[in-house]
Amino acid sequence: MTFYLLIEQIINGLIIGSTYALIGSGIALIYGTMRVLNLAHGEFYMLGGYFVFYFAVTLGIPSYLAIPIAVFLAFVLGVVIQRMTIHYLLGREGWMFSSIAVTLGLSIFLQNAALLMFGEQFQSIPYYVSGVVEIGQVRIPAQRILIFVVAMTTIAVMWYILKRTRLGWAIRATSQDRDAAAVVGIPAERIFMITFGLAAALGAIAAAMLAPIYAINPWSGLPLLLKGFVVVILGGLGSFPGAIAAGLLLGVIEAIGVQLTSSEWRDLISFGLMIAVIWWRPWGLFGSKPA
Repeated sequence: MTFYLLIEQIINGLIIGSTYALIGSGIALIYGTMRVLNLAHGEFYMLGGYFVFYFAVTLGIPSYLAIPIAVFLAFVLGVVIQRMTIHYLLGREGWMFSSIAVTLGLSIFLQNAALLMFGEQFQSIPYYVSGVVEIGQVRIPAQRILIFVVAMTTIAVMWYILKRTRLGWAIRATSQDRDAAAVVGIPAERIFMITFGLAAALGAIAAAMLAPIYAINPWSGLPLLLKGFVVVILGGLGSFPGAIAAGLLLGVIEAIGVQLTSSEWRDLISFGLMIAVIWWRPWGLFGSKPA
């Protein structure tokens, strides 16, 4: 592998890793706040892609308007789903297992709903930008650079919300101790709905960016869900910063590994890394060891 090819693969890895970080951070956000493993999170990605396709391609709305509309609809959908399902399970006996069963059922339901509404055909979205950016002998498609910029900007905005806003403080307080947060006037149930909606919006943004490269179909959320779980395990279950770092790291390792082997090894590399981390450091690469 030449030096310039290595640089290209690292850049490509960071680009795809930034979308892994979006998916993983959504899963981590829900688990860190509600202690719920959302097995339907991949369907937020899938539906977000279909929303963008419908507005941008079917209706012909410019992509810079279609994407925010799709993200907003995904947020609303996440809020509604949380209120209609997870809300009634939290705090009940055996609620952790029940929430896993419910989100698995939601995943199957949303996949079949998408199949009925959109069909089984693969749907693609035209590139938002065209051309290739050249820096010396390194050539990167402009569309991929846009993916990285949007993904990292989204992550930065979420980081600011969590660290610098009253909503973020409420989310963090609720994640640490729901009862104590309620004592000081934080509406935990409202925070749970907002958190679920934000996670759905993160999935929709990832889909909007990847849809021009990877076509959308009713089952397109499953591979991203699995990669999202790899990310949260590598980063530390429930850790938002860990999910970001692990997503970028996973993308780079996959890109270099595929270049050295072949694309058939991509999933083996990522899941092999996950197994190694579980064996060596079960609390994650960027998590803290339980006391």
